[in-house]
Amino acid sequence: MLQKIKYWVMGLGLLFTAPSCDNYLEKYPLEGPSDASFFTNESELLLAINACYSSLAVHPSDNLPLPMLLDNAADISWDRNNSDLQQIGKGSHASNNGFVRNVWQQAYTDIGRCNFLLDNIDKVKDKTTPQLYARTKAEARFLRAYNYSHLVELFGGIPLVTKTLKLEEASLPKSSKEEVVNFILTELEEAAADLPVSYDAQNNGRATKGAALAIKSRTALYNGKWEVAAKAAKDVMDLNYHKLHPNFGQLFTYAGQNSTEIIFAYQYLRGIRTHTVPQCFFSRMGRGNSNKVPGQVLIDAYECTDGLTIDKSPLYNPRNPFVNRDPRLGYTVALPGSNFLNIKFETNKDSLKTTDFSTTPARRVDNVEATHAFATFTGYCWRKYTDIIDQADVTASELNIIAARYAEVLLNYAEAKIELGQLDPSVYSAINMVRQRPSVNMPPIEAGKTQAELRSIVRKERKYELANEGLRLYDIRRWKIADQVMNGTFYGRIPKGLLATAPAIDANGTPNYATVPNRADMRVVELRTFDAARDYLWPIPNIEVLTNTNLEQNPKY
Repeated sequence: MLQKIKYWVMGLGLLFTAPSCDNYLEKYPLEGPSDASFFTNESELLLAINACYSSLAVHPSDNLPLPMLLDNAADISWDRNNSDLQQIGKGSHASNNGFVRNVWQQAYTDIGRCNFLLDNIDKVKDKTTPQLYARTKAEARFLRAYNYSHLVELFGGIPLVTKTLKLEEASLPKSSKEEVVNFILTELEEAAADLPVSYDAQNNGRATKGAALAIKSRTALYNGKWEVAAKAAKDVMDLNYHKLHPNFGQLFTYAGQNSTEIIFAYQYLRGIRTHTVPQCFFSRMGRGNSNKVPGQVLIDAYECTDGLTIDKSPLYNPRNPFVNRDPRLGYTVALPGSNFLNIKFETNKDSLKTTDFSTTPARRVDNVEATHAFATFTGYCWRKYTDIIDQADVTASELNIIAARYAEVLLNYAEAKIELGQLDPSVYSAINMVRQRPSVNMPPIEAGKTQAELRSIVRKERKYELANEGLRLYDIRRWKIADQVMNGTFYGRIPKGLLATAPAIDANGTPNYATVPNRADMRVVELRTFDAARDYLWPIPNIEVLTNTNLEQNPKY
């Protein structure tokens, strides 16, 4: 940990200042030092690129990075805080939503820093090595494209800013989504050519060739550019550097931070930058607040160990619903009856006592999860990204947050090939590599599936594998199922019991509780709505539209 990316520390010395939320005349890239007094040597170049990384980890709410928040605006998770994020999840947000505004402004702040660097990097071209010059330029182009990859999926067409603007140039109209996507893909392709496959320990965490290709694959996939997506994913695979981590659960803890499965991650270090994932994800017994929690709809989606959904598998027992299940369920979610942070996690409201395993021998203690008014409202907590090391200070974790990993690349490749109708053995291989890592070991998908069957399989695999990693919102939007899965009741477990029967599971892995006899006993956590004519895009922040008359608002906001 002592050598962990010292460039974050260096980057804090750069005299870039983010614009005040009240000073809306300072448009996208107008903040920062004067180009007349900066970029005179290699050290200043490094300060500039380090500052671009430093502002990448956008924390739009609760001191959490974007990947830890976006699933709460999707169908599988919920934010208890009555926050602007929760408003998006239940479909009551408007164009003045603070979470939306923060994502927009902070992304454009980082884009502005990247533009400033790229506009001025030639001043030090002869004062550094050709290798560092090319790599730094590629890093800035990658970071700028990465920011745009989020913005374009959340907002659709957006202003495409590729240089530092003067004040009189700042009122830009939207570029089309297609134009922005093509810009992202070109930038990532060209950046990949000058980025290394890996770094030494001192520079670990910087953008790599694999990172550029992985985000290219993701962006192409999201926009139906199947051939581009498949090729970019295959290019990552052909690097022969990234591999699946054998222990799925360990991957999201301190012990897994150096795994080659991780392609790109947000970097944290106490004293420099931390986040509050433990406070938000830990149980009440574990010193957390349990205010970001998965719903019953996620728990029931996971298959049994025979590879069948719970409505079809003879292994599923409603009286003991968590046994014989895909191991990724228990690695992703803290399930009732499991050991979570050295406490037996039990959320049945009749369980007034539980077991504390932190002492020898273990002892029975009062169960706050059953009595606390603000214990998890769904009966579950996220286990992914929780590490007992953080219990010493749940408000300041330095656990890195993964932005891209190899399992996603494999699933990107498989999905793109499926949509192309190229149902060759490489598709089955990619899916089965994910399903059969040693700690998961789910049955392989056998050859001979139709395109529709494989489409269903890969969509469910993305749900099982990538839950709580910030990609679910993008998936349900691009598959055009958000209006189905985001309308209706968000359920938690039955407070003092279990479901009498399994719900029906559809081709996308979504449970339907209509035929469950005791569904009325399930906890109603939230009633959600989703307007298909509006909510497939977020609103352009209202203040941006007011101060830039050339900027058109998204429909129905």
